[in-house]
Amino acid sequence: MYSTGIAYLLWLFSGCGALGFHRFYLGKIPTGVLWMFTGGMAMIGSIYDFFTLPRQVREANIRQAIVENAGKYPQNMPGPQSWRSVNDGESRIVREKESIERIILRIAKANKGILTASDIALSANISIEEAKKDLDAMVSKGYAELRVRQSGAIVYTIPDLMDSDDPLVI
Repeated sequence: MYSTGIAYLLWLFSGCGALGFHRFYLGKIPTGVLWMFTGGMAMIGSIYDFFTLPRQVREANIRQAIVENAGKYPQNMPGPQSWRSVNDGESRIVREKESIERIILRIAKANKGILTASDIALSANISIEEAKKDLDAMVSKGYAELRVRQSGAIVYTIPDLMDSDDPLVI
């Protein structure tokens, strides 16, 4: 994790940002070199950095988290692959694809019965159009309901999984 305090110290020790040490620290090598050879772009870039350094540190931390977690799924929401044991004379584990209905139900349960096509698309690694088609199929079968919130957002609900104490504001 990058630190805003360290970034400001490097900004200060590099001639108020003119040498770009803070940019090297945040992994912005090309602009660090540019800052070094142009004096922080005649100090205009250095002044800009002074005011935007906290945001730049947050973005660098997000970039680092994405790189570290590439291909991983959140612990509470396993990916579209599941594992099962097979006993066919030898002990082995087989990987099988989780059905889209199971993914929808898992996400609905985690979100108290309320979900969107974007939630499904992210978890199942499919397009939003495919997720919407699958959710609409569940609506047509009577397993889900389509609702529109006051904000205009379209949400799908699975009444069986909704928390009766937490009503959906429509």
